[in-house]
Amino acid sequence: MTEQRSEPVRADARQNRARIIEVARDAFSVSGDASLNSIAKKAGVGPGTLYRHFPTRETLILAVYRHEVDELAAHAPELLAGHPPLEALRLWFDRLAYYGQIKHGLSDVLHALTDEGLASEIYGSVIGAITALLRACEADGSIAPGADPDDVLLMLGFLWRVGPGPEGEARAGRLLDLVVDGLRPYAPAG
Repeated sequence: MTEQRSEPVRADARQNRARIIEVARDAFSVSGDASLNSIAKKAGVGPGTLYRHFPTRETLILAVYRHEVDELAAHAPELLAGHPPLEALRLWFDRLAYYGQIKHGLSDVLHALTDEGLASEIYGSVIGAITALLRACEADGSIAPGADPDDVLLMLGFLWRVGPGPEGEARAGRLLDLVVDGLRPYAPAG
C-alpha cells in the first residue's frame, strides 16, 4: 500500500484562494447571481486559477459560507476583550446582520448544499459564540439570567429575511435593538 502525501500549498496559491473568497463574499452580498468570471477578474486571477481552487460555483459558495461562519465565531472573544459585554453582544449581532445580508441572496443554494454534518459544525460554532456573549452579559448583569442561546439564534433568524442595502441595514438595526432590549433585566411593575 502506497502512502499518499499531500503537497504543501504554495503561499501565492493560499493568497489567491483567500482573495477569491473575499471578492466572492463581496460579490455575493450584492448579487447571488454574480458570475465566477467576474469574481476571478476582480480577484486579479484567471478563470483557471479560480476553478483550480473551486471547481464549481457551489464549492465557492460553501467556502465563502464557511469562511464567514469561522470569522463570525472568532469575532465574539475579540469583542468581549475590547468592549463591555452588552456592547460586545450588540456589535456581534451587527456582524451577524451583515452575514445575513450576504446569505440573503444565497439562501436557497446554501440550503440545498448544506449537509447535516456541515450544518451541525456551523451551528455549533455560532451557538458557542452566542453562549460566550450571553454568559458574559449575565455575569455583569446587563441581561437577565437564563437566556437560551438556541432561542436567541432562532429569534435572530429574521436577519436572513431582511434585504440588503441601506433600508435593510436600518431595519436590521431596529430589530436587533428590540432583541437586545428584550434580553435586558427588568423590574416588575408596581
